Amino acid sequence: QVQVVESGGGLVQPGGSLRLSCTASPTFSSYTMGWFRQAAAKEREFVAAIDWSGTTTSYADSVKGRFLISRDNGKNTVYLQMNSLKTEDTAVYYCAADRWSPIRGTLTTYYDYWGQGTQVTVSS
Repeated sequence: QVQVVESGGGLVQPGGSLRLSCTASPTFSSYTMGWFRQAAAKEREFVAAIDWSGTTTSYADSVKGRFLISRDNGKNTVYLQMNSLKTEDTAVYYCAADRWSPIRGTLTTYYDYWGQGTQVTVSS
């Protein structure tokens, strides 16, 4: 069984930055990795994804130019750097792994393994 764990959430002011991390065991070096988020009373939505090599990425329109997804397969870690944060970015953020690569799409059903989520709150 693959275990996925997110970390790095917290409280930040509008305009601030935060970096989320995701680790998995035993490994996800050959998987597509994605970040999703779910705000209160809303559906879980796609945020970003990165293919196995780290050379291809995909972003939701709402975060383009502000968020950056990256991975270090040697450290078995995926990151989501979030800049210029807005109040509407407030949500529980989830890391997920898709056994297929390249990136298939934005649906949650494409992903096989999920973390428990980490809360990000953007508020003044």
